[in-house]
Amino acid sequence: MAGVFMLNDTIAAISTAAVDGAISIIRMSGADALSIADSILNIDVQKKKSHTISYGYVYDQEHDELIDEVLVSVFRAPKTFTCEDIVEINCHGGRFITKKILRLCLAHGARLANPGEFTQRAFLNGRIDLTQAEAVNDMIQADSNENARMAVQGLRGSVRKLLDPLIQDLLDIIANIEVNIDYPEYDDVEQLSSEIIQPKAREWMKRIQQILDRAQSGQLLKEGIKTAIVGKPNVGKSSLLNALLEEEKAIVTDIAGTTRDIVEGHIHLQGLTLNLIDTAGIRDTEDVVEQIGIQRSLQAITEAQLVILVLDSSRALDAQDEELLELTKDKTRIIVYNKTDISNQQDGICISAASGEIEPLLVRIHELFDRHQLVLQEPLLHNERQISLMMKAESSMRQALASMEAGMELDIVAIDIQEAYTALKEILGEVHREDLLDTLFSNFCLGK
Repeated sequence: MAGVFMLNDTIAAISTAAVDGAISIIRMSGADALSIADSILNIDVQKKKSHTISYGYVYDQEHDELIDEVLVSVFRAPKTFTCEDIVEINCHGGRFITKKILRLCLAHGARLANPGEFTQRAFLNGRIDLTQAEAVNDMIQADSNENARMAVQGLRGSVRKLLDPLIQDLLDIIANIEVNIDYPEYDDVEQLSSEIIQPKAREWMKRIQQILDRAQSGQLLKEGIKTAIVGKPNVGKSSLLNALLEEEKAIVTDIAGTTRDIVEGHIHLQGLTLNLIDTAGIRDTEDVVEQIGIQRSLQAITEAQLVILVLDSSRALDAQDEELLELTKDKTRIIVYNKTDISNQQDGICISAASGEIEPLLVRIHELFDRHQLVLQEPLLHNERQISLMMKAESSMRQALASMEAGMELDIVAIDIQEAYTALKEILGEVHREDLLDTLFSNFCLGK
């Protein structure tokens, strides 16, 4: 983003969690941050060098009251997170004292920051692009090593590094078209299209498709694998859920149909996150409530990215088992034989959920999904916004190729290629809508 866009007012917020703790941080950003800090501190903040920490006291001068003993960090524009002057007051961590200092900052001219407004200013002032801003929020919300690693890649500008060559290639294609329109080098437009434009466009499409494939794997790792535990009643689905979660989350009894609704949980398995759903046992029943649970179970199977089908290995397969095998045959599936460890079944895994002996299942899950972790070694798109815009770019280029193959004029083809270019620029936030930015940054925590 060319230039630095400075906002007029100064914002303030508590940047640490709203709980009692050792320290809290009140952050201010804007043209008046230093002078406002001066008005509530016993030190001359405006004379302090950038990127220094000073010791002092916060005073409420109006009431002649000492508020707290603090450390004050000074960061001068433009070499700051927001490209504006920033002051951070590190105070003792009591919620009462923290809020009192914030109120003093507001009373002396600061405005309470909106959620994510510090990061939004960093974006608007050209300090980071939109993908890096999203990575800031991803880092805050990361709940596994893999999610944190993806967020760090995003903070370091991995998406821009991924997109810049693609954007440049689009500009080269557009330039080829426009130069030929203005200064025709080829008498035969079809020759230009087939020899120059189409090969470049097809190679560009191939790279886009590879990026989208990796993005899907990245989303699996980031958001977790939707995993449905299914089976007929009383085969041990709830015992398996409890064994995976290592807690008694689901009710376990010998009475068939105990689970009448969806029971959910989340586990981390050495780099993989499973979003587990223990479904109601699927069978024919006259019980209206159980019927509703069974319908929800069928929906969960449809949406699942992994189905763990639990069968009772102490009994022969019956019609209900066969129906479930048929229902899940096209899903990524693990067949689990439960309740005994002496089964000779060849097409599944034997476990004992009640005693917690589920290691063979965990090994099989990793065999199925560990390949997705390889994508973490490469730059990735990080969320649905980025992926949907990449898909839009791919769709526009696909339309451009179809138009070229149909022999349409290249100035018409250039419109679709320009749309692909715009979609990639929108991923970085270099083309954006204000309402989109407001929505995106409103999901950030206050003070960030």
